[in-house]
Amino acid sequence: MTLHRRALLSAYDKTGIEPFARGLADRGFEILSTGGTARALRDAGLRVVDVAEVTGHPELMDGRVKTLHPAIHAGLLARRSVPSDLAALRKHGYGAIDVVGVNLYPFRETVARGVASVAEAMEQVDIGGPAMIRAAAKNHASVWAVVDPADYARVLEGLDREGGGQALRRELAGKVFTHVSGYDAAVADFLRGEVGGVSREPSSSDLLDIGLSRISTLRYGENPDQEAAFYAPAGSRRTGIAALEQRHGKALSYNNLLDVDGVLYSLSPFALSPDPAVCIVKHTTPCGVAVGESVEAAYRRALATDPVSAFGSVIAVNRAVDAAAAGAIGELFVECIVAPDFTEGALATLTRKKNIRILTLPEGDDIGQELPVPKRSFRSFDAAPGRDVAAKRAARFLALYGRDPDGPVFRGIYGGILAQAPPLPPFVGVDDPSWRVVTEREPTPEEKADLAFAWASVFGVKSNAILLARGGATLGIGAGQMSRVDASRLAVQKVADAGLGLAGSVLASDAFFPFPDAVETAAEAGVGAIIQPGGSIRDPAVIEAANRAGIAMICTGRRLFRH
Repeated sequence: MTLHRRALLSAYDKTGIEPFARGLADRGFEILSTGGTARALRDAGLRVVDVAEVTGHPELMDGRVKTLHPAIHAGLLARRSVPSDLAALRKHGYGAIDVVGVNLYPFRETVARGVASVAEAMEQVDIGGPAMIRAAAKNHASVWAVVDPADYARVLEGLDREGGGQALRRELAGKVFTHVSGYDAAVADFLRGEVGGVSREPSSSDLLDIGLSRISTLRYGENPDQEAAFYAPAGSRRTGIAALEQRHGKALSYNNLLDVDGVLYSLSPFALSPDPAVCIVKHTTPCGVAVGESVEAAYRRALATDPVSAFGSVIAVNRAVDAAAAGAIGELFVECIVAPDFTEGALATLTRKKNIRILTLPEGDDIGQELPVPKRSFRSFDAAPGRDVAAKRAARFLALYGRDPDGPVFRGIYGGILAQAPPLPPFVGVDDPSWRVVTEREPTPEEKADLAFAWASVFGVKSNAILLARGGATLGIGAGQMSRVDASRLAVQKVADAGLGLAGSVLASDAFFPFPDAVETAAEAGVGAIIQPGGSIRDPAVIEAANRAGIAMICTGRRLFRH
């Protein structure tokens, strides 16, 4: 039995491997290695023993089989405090292995590119690596298991520490099992996705594997006495909010992240809009939405809906923010602004405020690809012809919900999480054949355009939701009320408070009207047309109330609840 200390190093990611091996050698370790790692260490002038010399067996099948041998796994799993384990090593002439430095084939990086075939992906499924690090982690009482190059220096320090670094070995062992479970989940997700996309539907499997990596530790959660952190799917290319690049300002808080989620959700129906669009969100629900001839014009129209609530808000824009828009936004205290890009003049204006958070797409985002067609849509559409690259970038940036998502949407609750498929935004400018005019009066072309705008805008409003609009801008929003009538009254009151007037306006409701009273309230306020899902047992009475008032009504057949 070999009595001196040995380390087995086999790393696909060779960051830091040479100084780590040199540090081990300086501490009296014999270095065992395989393939490319062995060559790299020899090129650095280190003495290396091939694993084939230890096993007495050559590598097979282009390296597919090299460390799967009792000479390796007995050396990893032998309990130093169990005499029979040490006797078994002596009987077979095997030596103990004290340090394992292994990281795995780049499976997630390979499939994240989106071009790998199943056969190519399977070649990146590591077998020997996970087996070795699992064995070392299981026996962490005696063996150091290292999967992260960032831990190499800590291991060398731990080897020098009196007492043997038991606590650090336990920590590293936990890291191994987290690493392997995330790796296996990525393989399973890829294979399920290749067989009909099963893993993309949250109700299709009894097992829901979520491998998450911490993006950042947050100052606190929803309130200062709550700890919090931001996590995203591990290993693959970041998407959604995790992919955004912060260009300026304080670190994002828990509530900032919730509001960014809300503002992108609310503006996503305007991903294909030919006009600049702005959404202003407070406490995750819109307090103003508008389109305009410019970003500045759209912002000022959105702000007019509820300038009081807009103080301390989060804003999203579907175009690059220019200096004129930045000047207008800079007049208000804003927590965060999210856009595809900012001109140099806009950044010069906004960065005078040191605390405002400015978020964009990362510079390396591939903006030339065409948008995919939604898979779960009841409609079809073609991308607007002649869109420039900036418009494509804006569309990809905003369409974070419902467009070929990477997986279900999760929301934490006490004791667990809920999962659901992301909702498909009702894209503005997309004719929907499922909409039905149910009243005697047809909406005018102007009303129809406003109804489409209102239906898209109510998508992001918390239920119960009523939204009043005219000319491509919101006038009043009633959100989060227990009664739809109360939501209607609140929306009307907001219009009065803002001094905007309701003549010629339209109304959108996120769900059906259970009684005619909300329609009657809207009629008294001057609303000319209504869009709502329909489907109530009292639809005939609701429609009759609209007919009596001369209101045109469209039923969409689709509910837009957002709780």
